[in-house]
Amino acid sequence: MSLALLSVGTAEAATASKSTKAKPAATQTRKVKSVVLRKPVAFTPAVATFGMAAGLHAVDDPLSLKSSVAYVLDQNTNEVLFSKNPQAVLPIASITKLMTALVVVESGLPMDEKLTVTEDDKDTEKNTGSRLAFGTTLTRGDMLHLALMSSENRAAHALGRNYPGGLEAFVAAMNAKAQSLGMADTHYVEPTGLSSRNQSSAADLAKLVNVTSQVPLLRDLSTSREARVALGKRLVQFRSTNGLLSNPLWDIGLQKTGFINEAGKCLVMQARMAGRQLIMVFLDSSGKASRIADAERMRKWLTSLPGEATPAASGKL
Repeated sequence: MSLALLSVGTAEAATASKSTKAKPAATQTRKVKSVVLRKPVAFTPAVATFGMAAGLHAVDDPLSLKSSVAYVLDQNTNEVLFSKNPQAVLPIASITKLMTALVVVESGLPMDEKLTVTEDDKDTEKNTGSRLAFGTTLTRGDMLHLALMSSENRAAHALGRNYPGGLEAFVAAMNAKAQSLGMADTHYVEPTGLSSRNQSSAADLAKLVNVTSQVPLLRDLSTSREARVALGKRLVQFRSTNGLLSNPLWDIGLQKTGFINEAGKCLVMQARMAGRQLIMVFLDSSGKASRIADAERMRKWLTSLPGEATPAASGKL
Protein backbone atom coordinates (compact mmCIF):
# COMPACT_ATOMS: atom_id res chain seq x y z
CA MET A 1 0.00 0.00 0.00
CA SER A 2 1.36 3.38 -0.91
CA LEU A 3 2.11 5.67 2.04
CA ALA A 4 1.73 9.41 1.62
CA LEU A 5 4.27 11.90 2.86
CA LEU A 6 2.93 13.57 5.96
CA SER A 7 2.36 17.18 6.91
CA VAL A 8 0.21 18.45 9.76
CA GLY A 9 -0.51 21.78 11.44
CA THR A 10 1.79 24.76 11.65
CA ALA A 11 0.83 25.93 14.59
CA GLU A 12 15.38 15.94 34.94
CA ALA A 13 13.99 15.56 43.23
CA ALA A 14 15.19 12.66 44.71
CA THR A 15 12.79 11.39 47.40
CA ALA A 16 14.03 12.31 50.86
CA SER A 17 14.55 9.36 53.18
CA LYS A 18 15.28 8.80 56.88
CA SER A 19 16.55 5.57 58.41
CA THR A 20 15.75 4.74 62.03
CA LYS A 21 16.65 1.64 63.95
CA ALA A 22 14.11 0.41 66.47
CA LYS A 23 15.50 -0.01 69.99
CA PRO A 24 14.83 -3.42 71.55
CA ALA A 25 12.66 -3.55 74.67
CA ALA A 26 14.28 -4.56 77.95
CA THR A 27 12.87 -8.08 77.76
CA GLN A 28 13.59 -8.52 74.07
CA THR A 29 16.32 -11.02 73.16
CA ARG A 30 16.25 -10.96 69.36
CA LYS A 31 17.44 -8.18 67.12
CA VAL A 32 14.92 -5.93 65.48
CA LYS A 33 15.44 -5.13 61.83
CA SER A 34 15.97 -1.51 60.94
CA VAL A 35 13.08 0.20 59.25
CA VAL A 36 13.49 2.78 56.53
CA LEU A 37 10.96 5.56 56.75
CA ARG A 38 10.28 7.64 53.69
CA LYS A 39 8.56 10.94 53.64
CA PRO A 40 5.60 11.03 51.31
CA VAL A 41 6.32 12.81 48.07
CA ALA A 42 3.95 15.63 47.32
CA PHE A 43 2.46 15.57 43.86
CA THR A 44 3.83 18.28 41.64
CA PRO A 45 1.99 19.05 38.43
CA ALA A 46 4.02 18.90 35.25
CA VAL A 47 5.33 22.23 34.07
CA ALA A 48 3.69 23.21 30.83
CA THR A 49 6.11 23.66 27.96
CA PHE A 50 5.75 26.56 25.57
CA GLY A 51 4.38 24.09 23.04
CA MET A 52 1.74 22.86 25.45
CA ALA A 53 0.70 26.42 26.24
CA ALA A 54 0.35 27.11 22.53
CA GLY A 55 -1.82 24.05 21.99
CA LEU A 56 0.66 22.37 19.68
CA HIS A 57 0.14 18.96 21.30
CA ALA A 58 -3.47 19.10 20.19
CA VAL A 59 -2.31 18.60 16.62
CA ASP A 60 -2.66 14.96 15.66
CA ASP A 61 -0.28 13.17 13.33
CA PRO A 62 -0.46 9.72 11.73
CA LEU A 63 2.48 8.40 13.79
CA SER A 64 1.04 9.53 17.14
CA LEU A 65 4.28 11.28 18.05
CA LYS A 66 4.78 12.69 21.54
CA SER A 67 6.74 15.58 20.04
CA SER A 68 4.56 18.56 19.21
CA VAL A 69 7.03 19.50 16.48
CA ALA A 70 8.60 17.08 14.01
CA TYR A 71 10.33 17.58 10.70
CA VAL A 72 12.16 15.22 8.35
CA LEU A 73 14.03 16.44 5.31
CA ASP A 74 15.94 14.63 2.58
CA GLN A 75 19.30 16.41 2.81
CA ASN A 76 20.19 15.83 -0.81
CA THR A 77 16.91 16.74 -2.49
CA ASN A 78 15.39 19.11 0.13
CA GLU A 79 12.21 17.04 -0.08
CA VAL A 80 10.16 17.31 3.10
CA LEU A 81 9.11 13.79 4.10
CA PHE A 82 7.32 14.61 7.35
CA SER A 83 6.16 17.89 8.78
CA LYS A 84 4.33 18.71 12.02
CA ASN A 85 4.19 22.33 13.19
CA PRO A 86 7.48 23.08 11.38
CA GLN A 87 7.24 26.87 11.75
CA ALA A 88 6.35 26.92 15.46
CA VAL A 89 8.98 28.99 17.29
CA LEU A 90 9.91 27.32 20.58
CA PRO A 91 12.76 27.17 23.12
CA ILE A 92 15.40 24.76 21.83
CA ALA A 93 17.40 24.05 25.01
CA SER A 94 20.82 22.46 24.32
CA ILE A 95 20.22 22.20 20.60
CA THR A 96 21.69 25.70 20.98
CA LYS A 97 25.12 24.09 21.40
CA LEU A 98 25.22 23.18 17.71
CA MET A 99 25.38 26.86 16.83
CA THR A 100 27.85 27.44 19.69
CA ALA A 101 30.08 24.74 18.21
CA LEU A 102 29.75 26.06 14.67
CA VAL A 103 30.79 29.57 15.69
CA VAL A 104 33.76 28.21 17.65
CA VAL A 105 34.97 26.11 14.72
CA GLU A 106 34.53 28.88 12.17
CA SER A 107 36.41 31.34 14.40
CA GLY A 108 39.63 29.45 13.71
CA LEU A 109 40.66 29.72 17.36
CA PRO A 110 43.26 27.08 18.33
CA MET A 111 41.70 23.89 19.61
CA ASP A 112 44.73 23.16 21.80
CA GLU A 113 44.46 26.47 23.68
CA LYS A 114 43.70 25.89 27.35
CA LEU A 115 40.55 27.41 28.83
CA THR A 116 39.62 27.54 32.52
CA VAL A 117 36.14 27.20 33.99
CA THR A 118 35.45 30.12 36.31
CA GLU A 119 32.60 31.41 38.48
CA ASP A 120 31.45 33.32 35.42
CA ASP A 121 30.42 29.99 33.91
CA LYS A 122 28.03 29.16 36.75
CA ASP A 123 24.46 28.52 35.71
CA THR A 124 22.43 31.39 37.11
CA GLU A 125 19.46 30.59 34.87
CA LYS A 126 18.43 27.15 36.15
CA ASN A 127 20.99 26.72 38.98
CA THR A 128 22.15 23.38 37.59
CA GLY A 129 25.40 21.76 38.68
CA SER A 130 28.33 20.54 36.62
CA ARG A 131 31.11 17.98 36.78
CA LEU A 132 33.47 20.73 35.69
CA ALA A 133 34.46 22.43 38.95
CA PHE A 134 35.58 26.03 38.95
CA GLY A 135 39.28 26.08 38.16
CA THR A 136 39.07 23.14 35.78
CA THR A 137 41.35 23.70 32.80
CA LEU A 138 40.81 21.92 29.49
CA THR A 139 41.68 22.60 25.89
CA ARG A 140 39.15 24.32 23.68
CA GLY A 141 38.82 21.05 21.79
CA ASP A 142 37.95 19.14 24.98
CA MET A 143 35.44 21.82 25.95
CA LEU A 144 33.84 21.50 22.55
CA HIS A 145 33.73 17.71 22.86
CA LEU A 146 31.99 17.81 26.25
CA ALA A 147 29.55 20.47 25.12
CA LEU A 148 28.42 18.41 22.14
CA MET A 149 28.63 14.86 23.52
CA SER A 150 27.59 15.33 27.17
CA SER A 151 25.90 18.71 26.82
CA GLU A 152 28.16 20.24 29.49
CA ASN A 153 26.84 23.74 30.09
CA ARG A 154 29.94 25.18 31.73
CA ALA A 155 32.01 23.96 28.80
CA ALA A 156 29.70 25.68 26.33
CA HIS A 157 29.67 28.89 28.37
CA ALA A 158 33.48 28.90 28.69
CA LEU A 159 33.74 28.54 24.92
CA GLY A 160 31.61 31.63 24.43
CA ARG A 161 33.31 33.61 27.16
CA ASN A 162 36.74 32.98 25.61
CA TYR A 163 35.70 34.25 22.19
CA PRO A 164 37.36 37.48 21.00
CA GLY A 165 35.28 40.29 22.46
CA GLY A 166 33.81 38.05 25.12
CA LEU A 167 30.37 36.55 25.61
CA GLU A 168 28.46 39.45 24.12
CA ALA A 169 30.45 39.28 20.90
CA PHE A 170 29.99 35.51 20.81
CA VAL A 171 26.20 35.69 21.07
CA ALA A 172 26.20 38.37 18.37
CA ALA A 173 28.19 36.00 16.17
CA MET A 174 25.67 33.23 16.85
CA ASN A 175 22.80 35.41 15.71
CA ALA A 176 24.72 36.71 12.71
CA LYS A 177 25.42 33.15 11.62
CA ALA A 178 21.79 32.22 12.00
CA GLN A 179 20.80 35.16 9.83
CA SER A 180 23.33 34.23 7.18
CA LEU A 181 21.83 30.72 7.05
CA GLY A 182 18.35 32.09 6.54
CA MET A 183 17.20 31.08 10.02
CA ALA A 184 14.67 33.88 10.28
CA ASP A 185 12.79 32.34 13.23
CA THR A 186 15.93 31.88 15.36
CA HIS A 187 17.32 34.00 18.19
CA TYR A 188 20.04 33.31 20.77
CA VAL A 189 20.79 35.10 24.06
CA GLU A 190 23.48 32.75 25.44
CA PRO A 191 25.54 29.73 24.29
CA THR A 192 24.22 26.87 26.48
CA GLY A 193 20.50 26.64 25.84
CA LEU A 194 19.58 27.06 29.50
CA SER A 195 17.61 30.16 28.63
CA SER A 196 14.13 29.70 27.20
CA ARG A 197 14.79 32.82 25.13
CA ASN A 198 16.99 30.76 22.82
CA GLN A 199 14.33 29.89 20.31
CA SER A 200 13.98 28.48 16.82
CA SER A 201 11.71 26.49 14.54
CA ALA A 202 12.12 22.97 13.15
CA ALA A 203 12.57 24.30 9.63
CA ASP A 204 15.36 26.62 10.84
CA LEU A 205 17.07 23.87 12.84
CA ALA A 206 17.10 21.67 9.76
CA LYS A 207 19.22 24.38 8.11
CA LEU A 208 21.61 24.36 11.06
CA VAL A 209 21.91 20.57 11.02
CA ASN A 210 22.55 20.67 7.28
CA VAL A 211 25.52 22.98 7.76
CA THR A 212 27.00 21.47 10.93
CA SER A 213 26.76 17.94 9.53
CA GLN A 214 29.20 18.99 6.82
CA VAL A 215 31.91 19.83 9.40
CA PRO A 216 33.89 16.62 10.11
CA LEU A 217 34.96 17.72 13.59
CA LEU A 218 31.38 18.41 14.66
CA ARG A 219 30.22 15.12 13.22
CA ASP A 220 32.91 13.22 15.14
CA LEU A 221 32.44 15.00 18.46
CA SER A 222 28.65 14.94 18.46
CA THR A 223 28.47 11.22 17.70
CA SER A 224 31.20 10.22 20.19
CA ARG A 225 29.65 7.80 22.69
CA GLU A 226 32.02 8.38 25.61
CA ALA A 227 35.33 9.94 26.60
CA ARG A 228 37.67 9.95 29.59
CA VAL A 229 38.80 13.41 30.51
CA ALA A 230 41.57 14.29 32.97
CA LEU A 231 40.09 16.59 35.60
CA GLY A 232 43.02 17.37 37.85
CA LYS A 233 44.40 14.02 39.03
CA ARG A 234 41.25 12.11 38.13
CA LEU A 235 40.12 10.53 34.89
CA VAL A 236 36.40 11.20 34.62
CA GLN A 237 34.11 9.35 32.22
CA PHE A 238 31.65 11.37 30.18
CA ARG A 239 28.98 9.78 28.00
CA SER A 240 26.67 10.83 25.23
CA THR A 241 23.16 11.96 26.05
CA ASN A 242 21.78 10.11 23.00
CA GLY A 243 21.23 6.37 23.42
CA LEU A 244 20.50 5.90 19.73
CA LEU A 245 24.24 6.10 19.04
CA SER A 246 24.54 2.58 20.48
CA ASN A 247 21.67 1.24 18.40
CA PRO A 248 22.91 -0.78 15.37
CA LEU A 249 19.76 0.11 13.46
CA TRP A 250 20.87 3.73 13.30
CA ASP A 251 23.62 5.30 11.19
CA ILE A 252 23.90 8.77 12.74
CA GLY A 253 26.23 11.35 11.25
CA LEU A 254 25.49 14.22 13.65
CA GLN A 255 23.19 14.66 16.63
CA LYS A 256 22.31 16.86 19.58
CA THR A 257 19.81 16.47 22.39
CA GLY A 258 18.27 19.14 24.58
CA PHE A 259 16.02 19.63 27.58
CA ILE A 260 14.74 22.40 29.80
CA ASN A 261 11.24 22.51 31.26
CA GLU A 262 10.09 25.17 28.85
CA ALA A 263 11.30 23.26 25.80
CA GLY A 264 10.50 19.67 26.70
CA LYS A 265 12.72 16.93 25.30
CA CYS A 266 14.39 17.84 22.01
CA LEU A 267 16.49 15.97 19.46
CA VAL A 268 18.04 16.78 16.10
CA MET A 269 19.99 14.36 13.93
CA GLN A 270 21.44 13.71 10.56
CA ALA A 271 21.14 10.00 9.76
CA ARG A 272 21.31 7.67 6.81
CA MET A 273 18.44 5.27 6.31
CA ALA A 274 16.48 3.71 3.50
CA GLY A 275 19.21 4.86 1.12
CA ARG A 276 18.68 8.50 2.02
CA GLN A 277 20.62 11.10 3.95
CA LEU A 278 18.01 12.57 6.28
CA ILE A 279 17.74 15.49 8.68
CA MET A 280 15.36 14.89 11.59
CA VAL A 281 14.05 17.39 14.14
CA PHE A 282 11.91 16.60 17.19
CA LEU A 283 10.94 19.39 19.59
CA ASP A 284 8.81 19.63 22.71
CA SER A 285 8.49 15.91 23.32
CA SER A 286 6.60 14.92 26.46
CA GLY A 287 7.90 11.99 28.52
CA LYS A 288 11.29 10.76 29.72
CA ALA A 289 12.17 8.64 26.68
CA SER A 290 9.59 9.97 24.25
CA ARG A 291 11.97 11.70 21.85
CA ILE A 292 13.81 8.39 21.33
CA ALA A 293 10.51 6.57 20.89
CA ASP A 294 9.43 9.21 18.37
CA ALA A 295 12.66 8.78 16.44
CA GLU A 296 12.08 5.01 16.35
CA ARG A 297 8.53 5.47 15.09
CA MET A 298 9.86 7.75 12.40
CA ARG A 299 12.59 5.30 11.40
CA LYS A 300 10.13 2.45 11.03
CA TRP A 301 7.79 4.58 8.97
CA LEU A 302 10.53 5.94 6.72
CA THR A 303 11.96 2.49 6.04
CA SER A 304 8.49 1.35 4.97
CA LEU A 305 8.02 4.09 2.39
CA PRO A 306 7.77 2.99 -1.25
CA GLY A 307 10.37 4.17 -3.74
CA GLU A 308 8.02 6.73 -5.22
CA ALA A 309 6.14 8.62 -2.52
CA THR A 310 2.97 10.59 -3.10
CA PRO A 311 2.70 14.35 -2.47
CA ALA A 312 2.47 15.58 1.10
CA ALA A 313 -0.91 16.23 2.60
CA SER A 314 -1.27 19.37 4.66
CA GLY A 315 -3.43 20.62 7.47
CA LYS A 316 -3.62 23.50 9.91
CA LEU A 317 -4.72 24.09 13.49
